[in-house]
Amino acid sequence: MPDLSYLSAVRESYDTVASDYFEQVQSPAELDPLSRGMLNVFAEIVRTADLGPVADLGCGPGKVTGYLAERQVRAFGIDLSPAMVDLARSAYPDLRFSVGSMTSLPIEDEGLGGILAYYSTHHTPPTLLPVVFGEFHRTLSPGGCLMLAGHVGAGQHLRPTQAYGGHPVSYESYLLPPDRIAELLKQAGFVLTARLVEEPSEGAERTFATLLAQKPEQS
Repeated sequence: MPDLSYLSAVRESYDTVASDYFEQVQSPAELDPLSRGMLNVFAEIVRTADLGPVADLGCGPGKVTGYLAERQVRAFGIDLSPAMVDLARSAYPDLRFSVGSMTSLPIEDEGLGGILAYYSTHHTPPTLLPVVFGEFHRTLSPGGCLMLAGHVGAGQHLRPTQAYGGHPVSYESYLLPPDRIAELLKQAGFVLTARLVEEPSEGAERTFATLLAQKPEQS
């Protein structure tokens, strides 16, 4: 049985910062052209394939879920933090949001046409990423698309004590190389279809990566 004790720290931390997070984090329309472009590509892929609803996993206050819905994607959100889910439901009352964990998704086998994990897997200890990616594979329809985006690095293990306006947090972050993430996705049964690595802009410290992957139609 895997040790999932880290989930409590993530849940409590995001419950604490939820309101300031909502105010401080950019909406997709405010993102840089490359990041916004990859979201648009994902939206077009899942909308055209129309293999089922699309889950925004780690949806936070729902801004990206709403962005997908505006592009005629049948999107809904799941987040570990009840406070984040409450904010999402208030901001987007016509969309569906629920509390849940990527380690055990409340979704039937092959029930999804697409999965978006947008800056939401970096709190997962690397040893448990196979569990998370296994859930992605289980719930995605054959031919379905996964988009995973987030901070990457050379294996750094970060332990911030404050975030989003100085609120105390106890979660940890893990910045893996893009090649390692791609390898883990392949081991979970995915086929990588695209990869974008954005180097830090002036004054920034972190590198960002977006990976698109597909569950084979014959898995």
